[in-house]
Amino acid sequence: MTASDQAETLDNNTPENQASQTPANGAQNAGKSGDVSTLTEQVAAAKKEAADNYDKYVRTVADLENFRRRATREKDELRQFAIGRVVEDLLPILDNLNLGLNAAKAPNAELKTLVGGIGMVQDQFRSVLSNHGLKEINPVGQAFDPNQHESIASQPDKDVPEGKVLQVVRVGFSLNGRVIRPASVILSSGRAKDGAAT
Repeated sequence: MTASDQAETLDNNTPENQASQTPANGAQNAGKSGDVSTLTEQVAAAKKEAADNYDKYVRTVADLENFRRRATREKDELRQFAIGRVVEDLLPILDNLNLGLNAAKAPNAELKTLVGGIGMVQDQFRSVLSNHGLKEINPVGQAFDPNQHESIASQPDKDVPEGKVLQVVRVGFSLNGRVIRPASVILSSGRAKDGAAT
């Protein structure tokens, strides 16, 4: 390096030249400082949003748990008290049965009157159950339906075609369209093979 080159290098390193280069570096540092503060604000906003979301999550879980408890409690109450209306409707029948028993204990009780009274109580009982959705399945003369009937035997009959219900041994019941007890039936097997009816 020559003496003139060294002199130029020294001239470039003078405080004036260094001061002229410092503002560019300062601008870069200021830009970095602005980026850091923006990132810090974004992180703070993200943390706040995360905290809000977690709070909503915790509240939602608590609400769901409260809903489950309330639904279970209401279901239990419904199970316990749903039959209340049916029981209220059955109480007059119980009263009438008590009246019938007291009348039967009287020394001058007539059998015909007692039978008539019991028949009326039975009709009242059927009416109450029917009002609550209970329907009798009494399929005499109808085609056998395995969804509603239970065949316990078959026998020949000259008047009732094969596969039809000849006799109901035990009446069935359905509640609001759902079979709760199928009717026990005897089916006709048609005419006897020798042509004689039994």
